[in-house]
Amino acid sequence: MLYGRQAEQAAVDELLQAPSGALVVRGEAGIGKSALLDYAAAKAQARVLRVNGVESEADLPFAALHLLLRPVLDHLGALPQQQAEALRGALGLGGPTRGDRFLVGLATLGLLVELSAAGPVVCLVDDAQWLDGESADALLFAARRLHDEPVAALFAARDGEFPARGLPELWLRELDAEAASGLVAEQAANLPPVVRDQLVAEAGGNPLALVELPRMLTAEQRRGPLVPLSFSLGTAQPVTDRVLCGFRERISALPVTTRFCLLVAALDHQELGGLARAVGLLGASLVDFAEAERAGLVRVGTAGVAFHHPLVRTAVLLACDIADRMAAHRALAETSDDDRRAWHLAAVTLHPDEEVAGELESLALRARGRGGQAAVSAAYARAAELSAEPTQAVRRWTAAAEAAIEAGLWQRAGELVDRARRLAEEATLKGSILAELLYVRAKLEVEAGRPLAAVRLLHEGAAVADDLPVKLSLLSMAGYYTWASATHPDQLPLARRTEELGPEGEGPAAVVRTINHAFRLILEGDAVTTLTYEMPDSTDRLPSELRVLIAFHGLARADTASMLNSAAALLEEYRAEGCLGRLPQAMSIMAIAEILDGRHPSARATVSAGLVLASDVGQPMWRGYLAGLLAWLSAVAGAQEECEAMAEQAVRDADHRRWMPAACWAEYARVILDLGAGRFEAGLDRMDRAMAGPSRHAFVWRHVWPDYVEAAVRAGDPPRAREHLRRYTEWAESTGRPGSLAVLHRVRALLAPDSAAGSLYERALALHAEGRQPFDEARTRLVYGEWLRRHRRRAEARAQLQAAVEAFDRLGAAPWSARAAAELRATGVSLPDRARAGDPLAALTPQELEVVRLAVTGASNREIGAQLFLSPRTVASHLYRAFPKLGVSSRAELARLELA
Repeated sequence: MLYGRQAEQAAVDELLQAPSGALVVRGEAGIGKSALLDYAAAKAQARVLRVNGVESEADLPFAALHLLLRPVLDHLGALPQQQAEALRGALGLGGPTRGDRFLVGLATLGLLVELSAAGPVVCLVDDAQWLDGESADALLFAARRLHDEPVAALFAARDGEFPARGLPELWLRELDAEAASGLVAEQAANLPPVVRDQLVAEAGGNPLALVELPRMLTAEQRRGPLVPLSFSLGTAQPVTDRVLCGFRERISALPVTTRFCLLVAALDHQELGGLARAVGLLGASLVDFAEAERAGLVRVGTAGVAFHHPLVRTAVLLACDIADRMAAHRALAETSDDDRRAWHLAAVTLHPDEEVAGELESLALRARGRGGQAAVSAAYARAAELSAEPTQAVRRWTAAAEAAIEAGLWQRAGELVDRARRLAEEATLKGSILAELLYVRAKLEVEAGRPLAAVRLLHEGAAVADDLPVKLSLLSMAGYYTWASATHPDQLPLARRTEELGPEGEGPAAVVRTINHAFRLILEGDAVTTLTYEMPDSTDRLPSELRVLIAFHGLARADTASMLNSAAALLEEYRAEGCLGRLPQAMSIMAIAEILDGRHPSARATVSAGLVLASDVGQPMWRGYLAGLLAWLSAVAGAQEECEAMAEQAVRDADHRRWMPAACWAEYARVILDLGAGRFEAGLDRMDRAMAGPSRHAFVWRHVWPDYVEAAVRAGDPPRAREHLRRYTEWAESTGRPGSLAVLHRVRALLAPDSAAGSLYERALALHAEGRQPFDEARTRLVYGEWLRRHRRRAEARAQLQAAVEAFDRLGAAPWSARAAAELRATGVSLPDRARAGDPLAALTPQELEVVRLAVTGASNREIGAQLFLSPRTVASHLYRAFPKLGVSSRAELARLELA
């Protein structure tokens, strides 16, 4: 019976009865979290998987996940090969993989869903604050993606620990006096009422204290005539301290061999065979656990030793002296696998020892192969502490910091970098080691919102780097961060320095020089920057940073096709390698390319998935960028509230980190909102402010210049657009892209006399036919249709306006569609009530649309789920909801839909 927990039990009941879901139970030590998980295990009519976080295993990657999934690993064969290999590698059951912790999370989700096909599944995770970081990431990744599967996840964690953003939480508070009295009466019925009342007062509503304090009383205290000062109301030490002391006293009273058994179990969670070998080296055997079992401290079973409470494990370590602990570590080092052996050896190594440091570095490399970045960081850090040579120590501290960054442990990374810097001052570092340290420091500066400070460090690194790919990577980042920073007086000098550091040569070196030259020119005020460069035959072997920069620079070159292809290749590669942490950046490139190419529904699906992923992997910079893109898409759709909310989020993320691109897209979104609503004067004023403000050096403004021309014409002030038309003409003609030239002819037509306008519109449509961009083409048809109607060429106007209406409908561009429809009615066409009925795809959610797009290619639910980070069952659910909206009843019928 759980006293005073009726509301909490009801919350657990609700979770167990729901189709799926997750819940985090929080509270102080001993407050009853484990008891609530016990209640869930007893109540669940489901397969129960359970694991406890263990503090001594927090640096072993995927240790907790292995324990949780161990009973069901025979189902791994049901997963897609990439996921199965990633999970096997993470759990040490196969060769190393390049998959990261989020791919392992996807595999964990897939495995739980596969299990749920045979019946509901409940995962219970106790002491989640002590999970190793990789297991925590994988389980949270899976828990956030539970939709319609009969899977429930219940986590228990202490106050303020185990961040679980996005999951509902249940806080356990102290028991009230009535519930506390009932629990004490049950546990200590033989105590006098006055003593029980004193215990209730002392326990402060903590259930564990109410259970354990009665066992700590002396015979005299149990009788009640004397109440020592330490138990007087208001003067006692904290409850958990008293309970811990009580456990420690009980452990100290046990035989030496029993204490050794408890110590070995506390230092390493092993099965009975491993425990038996380790305690045997200490002169004990499994039989010696019996005294601890009789004392109510542990329970020994086939799976190993379960401690009565986490505080018992802590008390064991406190009750044993350093000699005992070192002996236990040595015994475990002789009987453990390679990973645990390295840690146990490190625990008893008190002076620099290159052999042990080398074992730890090998452990780090194995952990990296399994995607365990937090464990990589911990192993490299301990290896650095044991390094005999300063240069090796700096290299290892730096590697530890870089792995901490990959794991999202930014504060820890800063501490590790400080250690490396202090030691570097005393050592003579080689170019590659120093460059790597500067590179990691630059990443920290970017995260801290100091991109230009990062650029200075990247310059230092590029100056000393003796490896060309490393130098190009550093200079690529330096150029991008300088340009992408919020406006600052140092931007231009830093851009010039980046360009000066560029190495001579053709191929990738020439590309980096040209792009950084373009960055410098636009910061100097050359808004057009028509520089071009010859792309390498293949970018596959280029550094990742340079490939991303080239893809982004397609925006400046109006090379939408290249952006789409590059982004698709990056997404495919990152998904195949399981590098989910890099996906938000690649998704940003893809979404921009889709926006510029007029693929608005696809862009919305990409942005929606990217926002979720950026939040999961802790990348606020890319989350802000994606929020700005979503604001733009919302503006085109006329969704003013969503546009403003996303724009504000983008600006918040940008301002916090002194970052320009997110805020730039937020401003662009508000411009589109004005133009769609016919607020042309307001739109012009907003563009003037934006293009002269902190984001004036953004490349995207060249795509806005035609909007400025149209707004000026509609506002009755064509001369105002003269300079922007000149710029756009220079840029569009330098790119030679049909889409840009089509828009150029459109805006020229807006300003041209009637005798020339018609042919300019026709030329624009011909160019649109060479490079399809549905949104731009529809806008050309709209203004051309308006021009034709004004010149009483109604039949021709109807054709253009009807095509514009249909295109805007397919894109979900409601304000633009309404304008085109109003013009069409003015030609004498009677239109029915238009609830976007012309395009069934418009009724789909972004996720449904993305699923349908993949389904039409013939991809199975499992293959779709692997790409979109969903379970196959969730994919099936999306299709089930999408089919009626599309008017189809099977996959075969999807082929007739226009999904390009």
